[in-house]
Amino acid sequence: MKKLLSVSLIGLAVAAASSAQARDYDEVRIGVDVPYVPMEFRTPEGDLTGFDIELGNAMCEEIGVTCEWIEQEWDGIIPGLLSRNYDAVMSSMTINDERRQQVLFSDPYITMPSAWFAASDLDIDEANEETLEGLTIGVQRGTLQDNYVTDNYGSVADISRYSTADDMVLDMDAQRLDIVFLDFPIGQSTLVENEDADYTIVGEKITEPKEYFGDGFGIAFRQRDEALAEKFNEALATLQENGTYDEIHARYFGEE
Repeated sequence: MKKLLSVSLIGLAVAAASSAQARDYDEVRIGVDVPYVPMEFRTPEGDLTGFDIELGNAMCEEIGVTCEWIEQEWDGIIPGLLSRNYDAVMSSMTINDERRQQVLFSDPYITMPSAWFAASDLDIDEANEETLEGLTIGVQRGTLQDNYVTDNYGSVADISRYSTADDMVLDMDAQRLDIVFLDFPIGQSTLVENEDADYTIVGEKITEPKEYFGDGFGIAFRQRDEALAEKFNEALATLQENGTYDEIHARYFGEE
């Protein structure tokens, strides 16, 4: 009986600590990989902005906490979360089974296709083993695009991996890359809409197979932080219902 009572009391204490976990936050530290236009980037004045940033700040306001954004390069972003350098990651992170083994995801907050981009004078209409053979492909290291390209085209093409999307774009401009594979809005913003260059999308936007391209972007938390994740899920649902989400979305992607 004493043993049962002791176990029960321990269980209640753990539950109470878990319940207090989100309630006791005055500030939530969020890891983000910058720049990744239009999701997260700095203005010419140095202010951090972007779709993720605005939406994250709106969710924090709804919860009643302050967001502190902590910059971290992509290949260290999950290790940084697990090492408690920040409390969450909101940085265009695709929800997939591999990452679910390490982190707890929020509900998806946006779905984002991937796409191939190249100079307009590259004479290919679609990307496949035949058209990519012998080319140099640029990807951001540790991303789902890296995994997809490595598994499907690593035997026929050279792959150059970059810490940031900006570094990849610089090498495209310097003609050290033939083609890149990245999230569609990022390629559209940094390449196709670049007035000083002539880039185009190659083929169709890609969302399959799900084992690579996942279930949309989510906020990542440590697996034990279920209470905090639920607070963000509730805030996201509220912003979607009251129109705030649509207003933020329209600023970066236009009206649907």
